[in-house]
Amino acid sequence: QVQLIESGGGLVQAGDSLRLSCAASGFGFSRYAMGWFRQTPGKDRIFVADIGWMGGTTYHKDIPRARFTISRDNDKSMVYLQINNLAPEDTAVYFCARGPRAFSSRGDFVPSSYDKWGQGTQVTVSI
Repeated sequence: QVQLIESGGGLVQAGDSLRLSCAASGFGFSRYAMGWFRQTPGKDRIFVADIGWMGGTTYHKDIPRARFTISRDNDKSMVYLQINNLAPEDTAVYFCARGPRAFSSRGDFVPSSYDKWGQGTQVTVSI
């Protein structure tokens, strides 16, 4: 059974940093791309970042690269999203998702390209 469990969210102040974690189980983690999305109430789920099975990274064009970093640890079946200098506009529920398997069609970086999802972790940034 595939499971993705996010953690690391919370209520923080602007300027703080967080590292979101996603623990994966039930599948060959090292052979899959993994992604992070975020969602605010009443809005669509938005792509944040993806890391391929070989470690290549892709970020949404509007994500400030200086503040967001996606990484993975295949030995631990973990994927991370480091967010530095948090801003109120980063407030959202952050979701971890499983992307395409190695050597399969990549597809676009949209929710429909990811087939398994975690429950999300809330990040709230106060001024």
